[in-house]
Amino acid sequence: LKMRNLMVFCLPSVALFACVKSAFPPPCDSEIYCTGPILHQVQTFKLFDDDKYFVDMQMREPPDVVLSAFRNLSQSLPTPTVPPAQLRKFLSTYFNKPGGEFVSWTPPDWHEKPKFLAGIADEELRNWAENIHNLWKSLGRKIRTDVKDHPELYSHIYTPHPVIVPGGRFRELYYWRSQPPFLTLMMESYYQATKDKEFLRAALPALEQEYRFWMQNRSVAVTVNGAEYELNRYHVQVGLPRPESYSDDLELAEGLTAERKEQLWMDLKAGAESGWDFTSRWYIDGDGHNNGTLRETRTSQILPTDLNALLCLNEKTLASFHRILGNGDSAALYDQAAARRLEAIESVLWDAERGAWFDYNLVTHSKHFEFYPSNLAPVWAQCYSRPEMGEKAVQYLKGSGALEFPNGVPTSLRESGQQWDYPNAWPPLQHMLIDGLSKLPSADAKQLAFDLAQRWIKTNWVAYQKYKAMFEKYDVNGDGKPGGGGEYEVQLGFGWTNGVALQLLDQYGATLTSGSSRVSSCLLLPLVISALMLQ
Repeated sequence: LKMRNLMVFCLPSVALFACVKSAFPPPCDSEIYCTGPILHQVQTFKLFDDDKYFVDMQMREPPDVVLSAFRNLSQSLPTPTVPPAQLRKFLSTYFNKPGGEFVSWTPPDWHEKPKFLAGIADEELRNWAENIHNLWKSLGRKIRTDVKDHPELYSHIYTPHPVIVPGGRFRELYYWRSQPPFLTLMMESYYQATKDKEFLRAALPALEQEYRFWMQNRSVAVTVNGAEYELNRYHVQVGLPRPESYSDDLELAEGLTAERKEQLWMDLKAGAESGWDFTSRWYIDGDGHNNGTLRETRTSQILPTDLNALLCLNEKTLASFHRILGNGDSAALYDQAAARRLEAIESVLWDAERGAWFDYNLVTHSKHFEFYPSNLAPVWAQCYSRPEMGEKAVQYLKGSGALEFPNGVPTSLRESGQQWDYPNAWPPLQHMLIDGLSKLPSADAKQLAFDLAQRWIKTNWVAYQKYKAMFEKYDVNGDGKPGGGGEYEVQLGFGWTNGVALQLLDQYGATLTSGSSRVSSCLLLPLVISALMLQ
């Protein structure tokens, strides 16, 4: 865990408790890593290509010693600003390079030949899947006990269990202080694999704590057609630059009033909390419309479809957990919460004419009708009341223009220069679309799910042939082209890319192809028969 907002990648069998126990770390209050003159001078001088580099560095001395040394250095100079050369010398004296708090680790439940490989008919895809599976070993990390013994020296928060990290600049475990609450769904996946009721019983209080956080700190009442509904939003009330993007945030806010700067920095953090950092999806210009630039980011003034679909699924899952454990009264309360949210989602976010769900603007009290894959999140969450709504959403997707790209569904159709917009396609969004479509009853929706899975697997596979690497995101234009834009270079690794590719290969391996080889009919037939029998 870092004192910042990014994503978690855990192997459930070894690391779920690490996530559970650390779901709510303390706020970032370090005078070195979060605020203060050292952070300000290092980041504004741009001593490193990436602002994240400094906040990942480990201190060699206790914070009071480091702060005292910096004050003495500043006071010995004609001005309080330390020249870059002396600042670099100061850092080399009092800080170590990032990454020293980790050691490599191979998950003990990793197997060289997992069973799902046998279900992949295409030989090239099967060999590629084995290579991806091997990446888990390179992404495994264990945190040194020194982080536990001397937490004051690190921006990292110690967790006792090893983890899988994303890769690239994201060298640590991520589970956000707030941000999309996937922990309950992680627990659900773990329980389905193990049926471990005692572990579920032990984890349930933390899952409910996370849910209460969202309801107490990220909910808002909205009135539509005379009725009041409660839905959730992203909303981080810390009006300072992000430490890991400090110089970017300062530069973006230049020329704004003090009040507007504070609001912008809060909404940038809320954008990071959403995971979509950053995107035109969060823009609200001076007229209240979904237009503008990054300076018009107003994340906290938008009720996001995907967040509320996720919380609806959480409520249904928590109800299921309580029933499994024999807590009928508690299960009923979560059932009621899910029913209330379903009514709110359909009253506030659903648009019957367009056939999809849309983010709601709290400034104009109207929906944003731009295309984003999140417009179909209730299909993935199965959070809708009538079957025809799911089928309408399929027709909406077909008519949106988002299916015109052979290499994946773009994150939007607007080219803003931000990474969560066109032309980038992100693995989690592909998976949510495919998974949601595959659950619909119509053959048309299921075929579309397979077609999208085939597109995505080919995109990943072609890129792997070119670069021998997996990327965090891909460009929908051009086979095998990594994504771009945003605040940093595209990263290698990459936890969620690997996970989505392997899941799709597991689910559709009997029929997916690499495009450069033909599946043997002798091999394909028994696999298809087996898949049909399992259904």
